[in-house]
Amino acid sequence: MSDDTNKSSRPKGGKPQNRARKSGGKPGQFGKGARLENSSERHQGRVLAMQALFEVDEVQHDIDDVIERIHWDNSEVPASALEHPDEDEQQIDEIPNTVAKHAERLLRGTIANLETIDPVIAAAAPAFPLAQIAAVDRNVLRLAIYELYYQPDVPVKVAINEAVEIAKRFGGESSGKFVNGVLGTVSKQLPDNRKPT
Repeated sequence: MSDDTNKSSRPKGGKPQNRARKSGGKPGQFGKGARLENSSERHQGRVLAMQALFEVDEVQHDIDDVIERIHWDNSEVPASALEHPDEDEQQIDEIPNTVAKHAERLLRGTIANLETIDPVIAAAAPAFPLAQIAAVDRNVLRLAIYELYYQPDVPVKVAINEAVEIAKRFGGESSGKFVNGVLGTVSKQLPDNRKPT
């Protein structure tokens, strides 16, 4: 394969273009204009659920208000916003119903079980008090631990890999390693039928 292959899709640096838009790294408020990757619906649901957990945790928004925005319908957006969705750097997307429902299940399940989930994080990362863990990392961990303990249909390796990828995308430079380490410790404490093989 020559270096000239597919030159038209490469910028001057020679690397293939990544057509996905960057979200700025941090999961601020979402809802109208929430961004979702063009990948599996379950992954999209996890991303959206983590953003919702972040919002509930950091801004103390009411969970029902957050969920209402998850199920947003773009028919409520003014026509001018639909014609020029990127002017304010927010891409206006209608969230697919299956993604919204999956995100809502994860969000409600995680929040309902925080009294069990947070001590698991504290035990797996004793050097890092929960309040001192970066908000993105804390909420990625909460979501992953919910899946590990309460979603037996989700393979352990999938829950961990998804969490690491979301942490890398939204967190800091070492978020992926930190989340991977904590979840590796947590996975060793799972019931025998849930331990990774």
